[in-house]
Amino acid sequence: MSLHSGLTEEQNASIEEQRLQTQKTRRVSVEALEEVLFDPLPVLDHGFIRVVDYMGDDSAIVQAARVSYGRGTKHVSNDRGLISYLMRHRHTSPFEMCEIKLHVKLPIFVARQWIRHRTANVNEYSARYSVLSDDFYIPADDQLAAQADTNRQGRGAQLDGAEREIIAKAMRENGERAYAVYRSMLGEEKSQKPGLAREIARAVLPLNIYTEWYWKTDLHNLFQFIALRADPHAQYEIRAYAEILLEVVRRWTPLAAEAFEQYRMKSAEFSKSAIDVLRRMLDGENISQEDSGMSPREWRELMSALGRE
Repeated sequence: MSLHSGLTEEQNASIEEQRLQTQKTRRVSVEALEEVLFDPLPVLDHGFIRVVDYMGDDSAIVQAARVSYGRGTKHVSNDRGLISYLMRHRHTSPFEMCEIKLHVKLPIFVARQWIRHRTANVNEYSARYSVLSDDFYIPADDQLAAQADTNRQGRGAQLDGAEREIIAKAMRENGERAYAVYRSMLGEEKSQKPGLAREIARAVLPLNIYTEWYWKTDLHNLFQFIALRADPHAQYEIRAYAEILLEVVRRWTPLAAEAFEQYRMKSAEFSKSAIDVLRRMLDGENISQEDSGMSPREWRELMSALGRE
């Protein structure tokens, strides 16, 4: 049995037991996703994503669309073309026919960003009922950077080696110290009287401690999550999870993933003002931001999308 450091021995044993079981079914299954079913896919230092269950595949999207649109889509000759059409024209409901359930281990501060996506069913590990493990997220050396000068919620230049070492050490020691206080408050030593209630004791723990949850969503809303959180402007830590989720989708619904990357992730949406500017450019006009009718920020975004930064 292969062990994953982010899991307890009991969890590893349970996963191995699940993987040894097979089920006879008439339901659609996806071989590429079955290969990693139940396996913890590592993220960050102690985190993971596990696919626990799923429903549907690319054919479920096509089936739903053809029921919905009937004869109106007979000109689409194959599944790839139909799925691309649906994605291109933002016909979202067929993608909702596919669902997936994940077991995720993630730092609490990442969970607070993740939970803003309110289109899923979530059940989180209860620190009122159980004792949290002593896994704390410590950023990799290349992720310790200064506050950005122009972005109030982003990172700027990387700190020098000595500063990074001091900060990583401080974060590690802070976690160890907080966890020692937490366990002491719980009064778990045999010589101690019953300790503080778990629901209160957990308040001393920092935001980089790991939590776990089960998260179930449909493919459309999973694409929404990935589009926002795999974006280069997203915080690195949640982006690391989104990139693993994209790999999962590529295994699960490869045609839908291909269309998503083509028409959502690697595309750009233009405002009316931007289209007007593009038309003028195509007509040979030399346009600057000042005579474009666009704000400086809109202009920068348009130039970035066109590769003219």
